[in-house]
Amino acid sequence: MSFQPPQRVLMGPGPADVPNRILHALAKPTIGHLDPAFGVLMEEIKQLLRYGFQTKNDLTIPLSAPGSAGMECCFVNLVEPGDTVIVCQNGAFGARMRENVERCGATPVMVMDDWGAAINPQKLEDALKSHPEAKAVALVQAETSTGVLSDVETLCALAHAHDCLTIVDAVTSLGGSELRVDDWKIDAVYSGTQKCLSCPPGLSPVSFSPRAVDVISRRKTKVQSWFLDLNLVMDYWTSDGPRTYHHTAPINALYGLHEALLILQEEGLENAWQRHQTGHEKLCQGLNDIGLELLVKPEDRLPQLNSVLVPSHITDEAALRRRLLDQFNLEIGAGLGELAGKVWRIGLMGHSCRNENIQTCIQALKTVLN
Repeated sequence: MSFQPPQRVLMGPGPADVPNRILHALAKPTIGHLDPAFGVLMEEIKQLLRYGFQTKNDLTIPLSAPGSAGMECCFVNLVEPGDTVIVCQNGAFGARMRENVERCGATPVMVMDDWGAAINPQKLEDALKSHPEAKAVALVQAETSTGVLSDVETLCALAHAHDCLTIVDAVTSLGGSELRVDDWKIDAVYSGTQKCLSCPPGLSPVSFSPRAVDVISRRKTKVQSWFLDLNLVMDYWTSDGPRTYHHTAPINALYGLHEALLILQEEGLENAWQRHQTGHEKLCQGLNDIGLELLVKPEDRLPQLNSVLVPSHITDEAALRRRLLDQFNLEIGAGLGELAGKVWRIGLMGHSCRNENIQTCIQALKTVLN
């Protein structure tokens, strides 16, 4: 029999609820990945992504793989064996950046902050002064494992003052928090479709500055990943001349992304940022009303991912999350790494950031906690 998924309210760390408009776009007739009509769609997606990222970068495309591949793409293209990369870590995804640096044969210099704290600019500046040989600085804007939003504008300015490239994780921030790639001089940025864009997972929007493209074109060694080698991928996504076959793109998934980006454009980027902030404030008030507290101090909170401290009297937090799923069809997330068993992660991403979802979540939590 055909699979019939349950109807859930998705308020975890991703994926987010997918609106019917995007689901309908996914169901449109499939065409070939080299069809001229598909080429038109590709160009529109690139233009819409430039709006979302607030950039004029030519190399702004969706990779045919999830956000983790977007991360790997940035590192394998920009980092070579023997390079030094400063990695800012204040959660699980900074740790993954370190892993990528090491797998590229480069040396990571770690700038460590507590899980639940924003990246400290002074620590980064100290590391830059101590390592003048550093080629790049890598950092996470929206740390999904903790619910922290770091000051990317300030951190990127410090990196560029020391002539370093910048690599930024914007998986949970694109479409949900202020992100200005050109104004903040971000050289490489990657995201995912399943968070604030409310698409199904499986694609990773990325953007590379002209400076980053120049570094890629002048590499001394081959990119270690054939599939993620931008020197090859660019020939498929370019609009100058015939497209060179690289891989069979996920046609219908790109229909969905195109529709999601249209929705973002129609709402207006700054309106979307404000909607996530307003929803966050309503959620925080509701959580406070039922006696729950957040991990992160107010000025560092990421609106679309809220880490809620598990009350001390709850001995089996996983069982409570399972009750939410079974009784209310409500999904919230567990803690990762150091925060496993200590927090619940409540997402307000894209289409999930609605008043009815916030009310459902608060009422469901109140019921099961009682």
